[in-house]
Amino acid sequence: MNFIPGRRNPVSHIRKNHALEHATLQVLAKKKTHTGRLFGYSGVDGFWVVGAVSTEALAEAAQEALSRLQQGESGLAIHPNCGTNLATTGLMAGLAAWVSMAGVKKGFRSWFNRFPLVLTLVTLAIMISQPLGLCTQAVVTTDAQVQQLKIIQVTRYDGKFLPVHRITTCLSEA
Repeated sequence: MNFIPGRRNPVSHIRKNHALEHATLQVLAKKKTHTGRLFGYSGVDGFWVVGAVSTEALAEAAQEALSRLQQGESGLAIHPNCGTNLATTGLMAGLAAWVSMAGVKKGFRSWFNRFPLVLTLVTLAIMISQPLGLCTQAVVTTDAQVQQLKIIQVTRYDGKFLPVHRITTCLSEA
């Protein structure tokens, strides 16, 4: 299904770019070619990487990541520090806290008496959310099937505090 006339499904593009972003960050982490933390943000036409890394190292890592994904290393598409994991954890913890406080009467003492239940349910929710976040990445927010994805360009922008790179991609016609 196309959402934009004359264009492929943009959600599919974002999911593929998200997979390539994760794979690129994982390749970079193994090579240790950067200083400090890196983070990324994916969109329809590619992804951004923020942090101190050379353009050459990033371009090489992105190409290696794409090649490895195309060869079937789909596990590279799942990243433990993805925002999907954080969002899943926040949602689950918030829901657990809300459920544990349901029906409590007004007043500090009533709320305080529920505190052990809140801590227990929130802790369980956080424990469950960790594998659930990884599963959500695999099924919803990334797509490691990137056989038609191509890297077009890697552009560096020197930000005020950190360098920012734009990795532009496109889907080729099979």
